[in-house]
Amino acid sequence: MLTDFYVAFATVCFTLLGLWIVVVQTRHAEWRRSAVHQRRAYGVALHFSLPGLMGLLSLIDPASTTLWRVAFALVAAGGVLALVLVCGPAPTGLGAAAYGAAVVLYLLIALVAVVPGMVAEIGMLVRPLRGGGGAAHHLGVLGGECRLAVAV
Repeated sequence: MLTDFYVAFATVCFTLLGLWIVVVQTRHAEWRRSAVHQRRAYGVALHFSLPGLMGLLSLIDPASTTLWRVAFALVAAGGVLALVLVCGPAPTGLGAAAYGAAVVLYLLIALVAVVPGMVAEIGMLVRPLRGGGGAAHHLGVLGGECRLAVAV
């Protein structure tokens, strides 16, 4: 069942990334000389591609907890680093909230991947891979949609 989720989730993320690339191409003339718009476009692309990459990497060997933990930790750490590097002024409070939520979700995903026992220790009744998938889902959908609404 979890494998089916990651197959569908990765497919949706990369489909949304493709649609976002179409938006960027149609706005290229406007955004070409604007560093702020370029950073926002890159941030939206990250919201779609990194969660999809997590889902795709988790499908290589669904039985291997080490593989998904390393993949999720590396991709999430890269997501935090990339979002910090492309940080620019948010035009609205919604944009700032989406950016902050994305950074927090990436940090939570990395933390659960590195210390999966923490989930049980705080009394949550969810397996770490399922929790990571849920967080990646929220990151891809909620964060991506908020950034998409702000950037367009």
